[in-house]
Amino acid sequence: MAELSNCPKCDAIYVKSQFRDVCQDCWKEEEKAYETVYQFIRKRENRTAKMLEVVDATGVKEELIIKFIKTGRLKLAHFPNLGYPCEKCGTSIREGKLCGSCAVELRKDLQLFTAEEERRKEAIQREKQGTYFAVNEKINRRF
Repeated sequence: MAELSNCPKCDAIYVKSQFRDVCQDCWKEEEKAYETVYQFIRKRENRTAKMLEVVDATGVKEELIIKFIKTGRLKLAHFPNLGYPCEKCGTSIREGKLCGSCAVELRKDLQLFTAEEERRKEAIQREKQGTYFAVNEKINRRF
């Protein structure tokens, strides 16, 4: 669904959609930057260029090149030395949002959290089973 928004680059008002996250003028600039990057890396001698080499040679910001990669406009399968940073530690990766070590660490943290939640639920359940209530001056054990 389209909605009015301010362009994150130039602050102009535009209609935001699932296909565009910047205004028409900034989109045209991005298209020119994409063509510059693509023309550079599609040459045989530049296919093995690393991110910094592409940035230096084209003058296009690294964030924009990463955007092209994440949106699928640049396929990393064709360019073996290009990558983008892991969202947690910043290590260069080629797929997903996290590197392997951060993904393993996150899984361990989730397992610890799940085990702790289970232990907490069991403690609450045990506490309920051993509680005594006094009713009408009689002591009853609740099972």
